[in-house]
Amino acid sequence: MLTRERIVGAAVALVERDGADALSMRAVAGELGVAVMSLYNHVPNKAALLRGIAENTMESLDLPDDGRLDWRQRARELIRAFRRVAREYPHCTNLIVTHSVEVPFGLKPVEHGLAIAHDAGFDGPTSVRLMRAIIAYALGAQLRETDMVKMLDSLPADAAGAFAELDPARFPRVTALAKELTEHDPDTDFEFGLDLFINALDALPR
Repeated sequence: MLTRERIVGAAVALVERDGADALSMRAVAGELGVAVMSLYNHVPNKAALLRGIAENTMESLDLPDDGRLDWRQRARELIRAFRRVAREYPHCTNLIVTHSVEVPFGLKPVEHGLAIAHDAGFDGPTSVRLMRAIIAYALGAQLRETDMVKMLDSLPADAAGAFAELDPARFPRVTALAKELTEHDPDTDFEFGLDLFINALDALPR
């Protein structure tokens, strides 16, 4: 039986497998093995399909919030929650942030971030900027991680050896740290950057 949930599920699977550019009503119909016109009884247009994808993706955003915790720990948990969603649905997340998908549940993490900033003692305008910075770090870290994987995959098996062919007079630091540059520990990198980020926020004037 064709339902909105099945249609959205097929769209999510399509985007995650083939990328955002593959999304169309016709492609989703092909995923389901139905005529494209049959989709319109449940999803009136592509904009509605995008809203469904956003809803499906954001529903997996787990935002537990213990008000007894320090605001810095709560901010860390919010950023980690964003990262989990971005890792589970990388293409759908990118689709959502690059399109204007106006849905109330998309404001849930915004409200969450503003509450954390308020409890930390920041004024309204600073709270908005802080909330935006939190979301930007979470999404930016995931994009950097994805790009790093692509870059490392393109290197030869002996990546450090390839760096050794560089002229050390021109690239003294790169050649000296070739081994470290070709190692990839995304979780450690993420947490290191997260500590720097939270400490910088904490240094802002109240």
